[in-house]
Amino acid sequence: MTLALETTDLKVQLRLQDQWFTVCDLSRLIPGRGVAALLPDGRQVALFRDRAGELYAVDNRDPFGGAAVLSRGLTGTHEGRSFVASPLLKQRFDLLSGECLDDDSVRIVTYEVRTA
Repeated sequence: MTLALETTDLKVQLRLQDQWFTVCDLSRLIPGRGVAALLPDGRQVALFRDRAGELYAVDNRDPFGGAAVLSRGLTGTHEGRSFVASPLLKQRFDLLSGECLDDDSVRIVTYEVRTA
């Protein structure tokens, strides 16, 4: 069986300072999987779409290992909080706040995200 990609004209945008930056087509985000994108200043962002259709954007760099790998992490929920678990050492990061669920002294950058 072949699944057809969702067709839409919607674009995923991130708020960078006082403007919106278009990152990709919404159809590029498969629920439960991450996608990495390069920002204009050279940083990387990890984008996620959950099975309910909610969008999230966080820094792609794992603060524990230093590698840009969070887009390849596993997503899930813990006590009602959506998270991505790093593929390196498995620390979980809240996709809304950026807080590390396994070490509350560590955070990653999160971005406001929308479709337009």
